[in-house]
Amino acid sequence: MFKKMFGFLVDSNEKTLKSMQLVVEKVNNLEMSWSLLSSQDLREKTREFATRLASGEELDVLLPEAFASVREAAKRTLGQRHFDVQIMGGMTLHYGQVAEMKTGEGKTMVATLSVYLNALVGLGVHVVTVNDYLAKRDAQWMGPIYSLLGLSVGCIQQDGSFLLAMNEAGAYSDIKLVSAIRKDAYLADITYGTNNEFGFDYLR
Repeated sequence: MFKKMFGFLVDSNEKTLKSMQLVVEKVNNLEMSWSLLSSQDLREKTREFATRLASGEELDVLLPEAFASVREAAKRTLGQRHFDVQIMGGMTLHYGQVAEMKTGEGKTMVATLSVYLNALVGLGVHVVTVNDYLAKRDAQWMGPIYSLLGLSVGCIQQDGSFLLAMNEAGAYSDIKLVSAIRKDAYLADITYGTNNEFGFDYLR
């Protein structure tokens, strides 16, 4: 009786996971060739993806290559590599579904995958967190990934707004947020903030 009542949910979930695993394999198959790209070549991928989108290619088609780019950028800037389950989490977010993960399982890293992919459209992506501390921390922490890939990052706070800036030496280990006009933070490719700030700015 249990299987009749809930079996279709289990089967549906397994099918979804299997289809995601096929995409994960595509991302993994690109890892070696992407690791041979120079940082400039990796940055050029962003322009290439945007051009392909403008030509009518779908985001879902670009997903494996875009995710491979983010993974490689994370390895170079943060010394961290997205695990396969995080790749699946990124896909889940991109498909408009909820990805539930425990503390320490890398939600912040997971978000970079879908954020980068959707930022390629050029309309801006908002990453909503629960407080100013997390918004600022995540923008600065994950910012080097986006910066390497040629995207700008803004951060909206209760007491001001910021844009991500490289130091004079261009080192990703010392990337900072500098004060900016609020509108400029919103015009960045990716903008971190809280639901309160986004909501009240919308009302204003």
